[in-house]
Amino acid sequence: MKNAYFAGGCFWCVTPIFKIQNGVEAVVSGFSGGDEKEASYADVKAQRTGHRETVKIVYDEDVISYEKLLDIFLANVDVEDGEGQFIDRGRSYTLAVYYNDGVERAAAEKKIEELKKTGEVEVAVEPFKFFIEAPEEHQDYYLKNPEAFERELEESGRRSRMMSGFKEKLAVVTSALDEADKYYHAASVLSFDLETICPSGAMERQGECAAFLSTEGYKKVKTDEFIAAAEYIYEHRGDAEDPLDAALAEALHRDYLKTKNITPEMSHEFALVFNKSYLDWLAAKEKSDYSLFEPSLGKVRDTVLKDVSLRDGALPDPYDEMLSDYERGMTSADLDEAFGLCKERLLPLLERIKASGKTIRRDFMSRHVTDEAQGKFAKSLLYTIGYDFARGAFTTTEHPFTSDLARDDVRVTTHYYPDAFASSMYSIVHEGGHALFGQLQPAAHHDHHVSNRMTMGMHESVSRFYENRIGRSREFVSLIYPEAKRTLGVLDDVTPEELYEAVNIVEPSLIRTEADEFTYTFHVIIRYEIEKMIVSGEAALSELPRIWREKYEKYLGVRPASDREGVLQDVHWSGGFGYFPTYALGNMYNSMYFNRMKNEFDVSAAVSSGDFAKINGWMAENVFKKANLLPAKEWIKDITGRDFTPVDFLDYLEEKYGELYAL
Repeated sequence: MKNAYFAGGCFWCVTPIFKIQNGVEAVVSGFSGGDEKEASYADVKAQRTGHRETVKIVYDEDVISYEKLLDIFLANVDVEDGEGQFIDRGRSYTLAVYYNDGVERAAAEKKIEELKKTGEVEVAVEPFKFFIEAPEEHQDYYLKNPEAFERELEESGRRSRMMSGFKEKLAVVTSALDEADKYYHAASVLSFDLETICPSGAMERQGECAAFLSTEGYKKVKTDEFIAAAEYIYEHRGDAEDPLDAALAEALHRDYLKTKNITPEMSHEFALVFNKSYLDWLAAKEKSDYSLFEPSLGKVRDTVLKDVSLRDGALPDPYDEMLSDYERGMTSADLDEAFGLCKERLLPLLERIKASGKTIRRDFMSRHVTDEAQGKFAKSLLYTIGYDFARGAFTTTEHPFTSDLARDDVRVTTHYYPDAFASSMYSIVHEGGHALFGQLQPAAHHDHHVSNRMTMGMHESVSRFYENRIGRSREFVSLIYPEAKRTLGVLDDVTPEELYEAVNIVEPSLIRTEADEFTYTFHVIIRYEIEKMIVSGEAALSELPRIWREKYEKYLGVRPASDREGVLQDVHWSGGFGYFPTYALGNMYNSMYFNRMKNEFDVSAAVSSGDFAKINGWMAENVFKKANLLPAKEWIKDITGRDFTPVDFLDYLEEKYGELYAL
């Protein structure tokens, strides 16, 4: 730790400015600059000692630099006032930087010379002599006497100066974001069209147009003016009148730390690696030949390791830093504990299910259903769960997805398989869950540019809440059964209970996207364990197909016969690592908040009656409201009052499948 010393007028007012900065461990109020080794607050205030009111800042230079501390100091004082600061007058309240060595002196003098280009600067730069700590009642005064402190800020005029600076810079930021959003919206519309109805002959040109628009939007938030303004509002986020503006400042700062050391040339280099990796993955999967993808996978690993190594304030474990891109606040230690408990409780249960002897009828699940019939049923499912078609759209694509194009424009897609109607049935409920999250975000989050900042695990928790906790429940299946029977035309000899059992059958399989609710977690665990080995270098890339096969046999008792149905089945690793765990985390999160929900009202009754207004209203108020603002573990604790745990999810699986298989 290092110490920095600044005299900025009233030390009560200066302390909170630095206390909120990442990397600042302590801020101590005291006196410095005079020759007397002892001085009282009364003597300094009365100008009898030659000292100035000073703050000692204890900071971690690996997190925040001395130059950054100087910037924060100089931005929060009136550098043109050589007689004091605001209401406080006299030498005791004049400005000074006390340097510890030549490096600090040079840094301070450079900053001051830059400021002199635009006006007078009355800031002394003096060698540090000693520091006298003020009495305890003056330490953290703003916390001990908040009302008096606020009066001091208002009456002195300091608050007005602070607020005017924050508002000015915030206006620069929001104006740029407003413009960027228009470009991103237009690019998203083209991208959605590209993945749904764009003619094949127009795809290349349309892709170029979408990329152009995205780049133009990106430019709006990469100017020097924008970055400086964004960093200013982060450093002064305590001045925000609205907490959402402070949240925006923090989010932009996190983004900045991840990219500030990435040059345009590096960014281009990284993009080329990922683009080639995707193409190599496609070719390798088509030919079921992992060796065609292995070289690119190695380059992806090296690229993301380089990326995270260049980030300011990155987590010590590179994999944890990669995970934070998708699930802020969650670490591999959390996952190891959660997945360890899953294996401990679910593997024995899976063996009991296999040995149960229960036969579930499923012959009707492969009956032929036309695309038209499946489309009508899918649309009815979206209406059932409360999807707002006035602010969304529904169509088909090769790989189902949800696109949150812009405010009031959240679109969903699905894909029809003639002999597997349940695939579209549950993909549309899953995507509909994602869409509800987008549609029911607080309007104020859009106004303040903090929308769509929830983690992927949060998003998956909602989609899987609607798909599994609600969609595969006996109550939901009974609710939609009449419409399914009427529209699909293949369920005349099938009872609601038979349909319920069929959509919940447990059967270990090779393909993650086709896995049942029970075994799905193991598909995620396998990928998590392997990608950690990739990042750490524990596994040779050439050995991944063998490791994959062995883990599938170990956990699920099945063994892929080809690379296509093994290590090549997912596209994710062509773009990096850390995404897969969010799928399983989503199930764990929603099990926790489902248990709180059912304690507040009868969820089963609401589902049975189709009262999704009640369910969605609860979700909006409790699950969606703070998702854009909090890291994952804080968010789930805010909802449930409990620390993150997989236990609720495991209890749910044991109860549901114990009953289904009569264990």
